[in-house]
Amino acid sequence: MTEKTDVVIIGAGPVGLFAVFELGLLNIKCHLVDNLDKVGGQCAELYPEKPIYDIPSRPVVTGQELTDELIKQINPFKPKFHLNQQVEKIAKTEYGWIVETNIGTKVEAKCIVVAAGAGSFVPRKPPIEHIENFENKNVFYAIRDKSIFKNKKILIAGGGDSALDWTNELSKDSNVTLIHRRKEFRAAPDSVSKMQELETKEKIKFLKGQIKKISKIQDSRIMLEYENDDEKSNIEVDYLLPFFGLKMELGPIAEWGLNLHENLIKVDTEKFETSTPSIFAIGDINWYPGKLKLILSGFHESALMAQEVFKYCFPDKKNIFRYTTSSKELQKKLGV
Repeated sequence: MTEKTDVVIIGAGPVGLFAVFELGLLNIKCHLVDNLDKVGGQCAELYPEKPIYDIPSRPVVTGQELTDELIKQINPFKPKFHLNQQVEKIAKTEYGWIVETNIGTKVEAKCIVVAAGAGSFVPRKPPIEHIENFENKNVFYAIRDKSIFKNKKILIAGGGDSALDWTNELSKDSNVTLIHRRKEFRAAPDSVSKMQELETKEKIKFLKGQIKKISKIQDSRIMLEYENDDEKSNIEVDYLLPFFGLKMELGPIAEWGLNLHENLIKVDTEKFETSTPSIFAIGDINWYPGKLKLILSGFHESALMAQEVFKYCFPDKKNIFRYTTSSKELQKKLGV
């Protein structure tokens, strides 16, 4: 089944979210695709508690607070989110474009807006030979359905928030062991305290070391060899969950034939359209002379982009520019 909308926005970070607002004011409907399992992009994933000081009118706001308020701002426009997915293919159609994700979701839209930050977040994989043979079977880099891990034996690798949070959560219904190269963690103090309390109560186990090898054994289980101070040991588990953080890659976007500048998408500064008509790029993923990688720059680009997208979505209509402060029509849309 193919869904239909006016615009597909690739990336649900702050700039992608604000683009929904600017497009919504023009009666343009949006779907958003993001390969993270949450809305907010880098702000929500990498620094939800980190203060940001250069958002207009806000002396200070955290990444998560900014995300929450942008979501509240776009609620009147009812965007549809496709999370935990990466856009892999785009194809031209008579209507505009078909956008297809890695799990088979298909959305047809008149325009595409790339707001993917510096690219897609992808997991940092441990340097274990042949680990790819076990991915999505015994090895998972993200948890989409925690029920599959119930009553299983699990090894979680890592020392950050994701590793500690999932250690604490999955220990409720599973046999969980956490492995990290040292017993010092980068996670929130509360998460660390909970993990240590669970270890004291023998509800989880902790191993100091690094995983070196993975191999298949009977009953669909895997054997993992780990090393600590040159001493090697083995552990048999149902699943390995490596949580070593995320890195950025341009991903399939690099194959779409768009003009690039040092791995960024070239756009004009009038409408932020790419070299391919009806495909736009806003935020950190684009490049033009004088570009500044700031959230507020992306907000400005969103506003100008929306004016041009209107022409593709409503070619027979005239776009009358209105201010939200004085337009009763816009205020009605916003519910104020």
